[in-house]
Amino acid sequence: MVSSRVGKTVGVPRGLLRFLVLQMLSEKPMSGAEIVEHIEKQTGGRWKPSPGSIYPLLAWMLDKGFTKESPKEEEGFKRYSFTVQGSKFLEKQIEFGQNFLNKLEFLLPLLIGGVQFGSGKEKLRIAVEPARQVISTFMSIRHNLDGLSQEDAEEIAQVLKECSQKLENFAQRRKDDSET
Repeated sequence: MVSSRVGKTVGVPRGLLRFLVLQMLSEKPMSGAEIVEHIEKQTGGRWKPSPGSIYPLLAWMLDKGFTKESPKEEEGFKRYSFTVQGSKFLEKQIEFGQNFLNKLEFLLPLLIGGVQFGSGKEKLRIAVEPARQVISTFMSIRHNLDGLSQEDAEEIAQVLKECSQKLENFAQRRKDDSET
């Protein structure tokens, strides 16, 4: 379960932790504690997988030959690194995930604006259409990656960074205002 900052819990899709750990280990050897810390940091503290979910998963990956243990380092941590078999398994997982997303991406615009709860939803309605447009445009770009140059990718990243930064600044101002 993912613990949110407002005290509610949200279910994590089955298999997501396995995929994330495979992906992280494909980039560099990590210990269980480092994996937990990385996920917690990437989710802004909203999800901190328990040792009871990480270590059995690492043992399963080791048993299947997807990872191998590195010798313990001075800190006493066992690090796990990726194997060729793990790389092949990750490729299959990525393909499965991509097929799953392709089947469900049509729901994103609906979820952006169609599923809103709470008293503030009317105030947010003005932002729904631009959010839908961003999602639809991004999905369109994703389906036409063959013609995308490195320069195009960098420009897209810059536009999204600017938008994200503006929204983060807004969220921080709102948080600061509510704390005063």
